[in-house]
Amino acid sequence: MKAFSTLALLLLSSIASADFFGSSQKAIVEDSNDLSVPGDNPLNYCEDPSEGNHILKITNVDLEPNPPEAGKTLSIKATGNFTQEIEEGAYAMLSVKFGSIRLIHRREDLCQQMKNIDKECPLEKGETIITRDIDLPQQIPPGTFSVEGDVYTKDDKKITCLQATVSFKRKSDL
Repeated sequence: MKAFSTLALLLLSSIASADFFGSSQKAIVEDSNDLSVPGDNPLNYCEDPSEGNHILKITNVDLEPNPPEAGKTLSIKATGNFTQEIEEGAYAMLSVKFGSIRLIHRREDLCQQMKNIDKECPLEKGETIITRDIDLPQQIPPGTFSVEGDVYTKDDKKITCLQATVSFKRKSDL
């Protein structure tokens, strides 16, 4: 369960830090029709953020290593801009699947999760930079995890929505 919590924390950290990882593990090539989050990460937007009023404008998210590896330290550096202050009551609808099996589907208090990355609400309007190292457990089972985080203000305004698909391999497969 710690592995799933770590993946969920990674997703929330990225969302809250103004950087997130999506559903491709390849280096991102910028494309006007591409939903990839800029940077070296597997993150994708759930929908085109330019077509909505997303409060978080993600500038860049870098993961090292990318893709993440079981038993290694994952370093995250995310940069983005909040177009308005994020107050207490903001939340994320988080979903984590292993293959087609749903492991987590719950609402998380965004401000409570921000404390895990040394941030507190209100999250100020303007640029935000988040850096975080997460020790991924060796016990993450081999397979594909899909993570989605849909994030809202206390008034249900869309902050962002991000998706990621990450495959962990057996040591012998590397």
